[in-house]
Amino acid sequence: MENYQKTKITELPCPQPIANVPKDIIEMKVKESSKIRNLMGYAIAKMESDSTKEILFTGTGKAVSKTISCVEIMKRRIKGLHQITKLFYKQVEELWEPIVSEAGLDSLTVKRNIPAICILLSKDDLPTNEPGYQPPGSFDAFWVHSLKEVALAQKKKRQGGAGTGRGGKQHGSGRGERPKKSRS
Repeated sequence: MENYQKTKITELPCPQPIANVPKDIIEMKVKESSKIRNLMGYAIAKMESDSTKEILFTGTGKAVSKTISCVEIMKRRIKGLHQITKLFYKQVEELWEPIVSEAGLDSLTVKRNIPAICILLSKDDLPTNEPGYQPPGSFDAFWVHSLKEVALAQKKKRQGGAGTGRGGKQHGSGRGERPKKSRS
């Protein structure tokens, strides 16, 4: 491909992966270069108003992880949001032209499938039988359980369960030094 240069990128239309989304919904199109603070400032202000009930976040390619981060921030700031997540592929058509036209090379058209994500957040109930549905608070319940496990493991360590072999007491720094004798 060193003899070609990309001249045109066309994103082919694809159907909305989440059914029954209103036409006037606020859609946050997250790009790779988007600043999270800018996206979240606008989105949170809109969701805190009483007139907005739903917001849609979409991202493709390298922006998928940033899209997920925005949604998680939104769920922590505004409690009680229902979520539907859909993963899919967007098809992109790239046109590559030869750098030197006298070389006898033809133009190339490359079709690529790029991963994409679409996340709907709603203050109102969403269909629970929809694949990708997450009820409000399910994220917090997972982390509360995980934190309890970590706290229990740390408690066991402090009780001498770390296998020090000396009843939980360690002497010296472990670099061949002998403990100093105390004068009592």
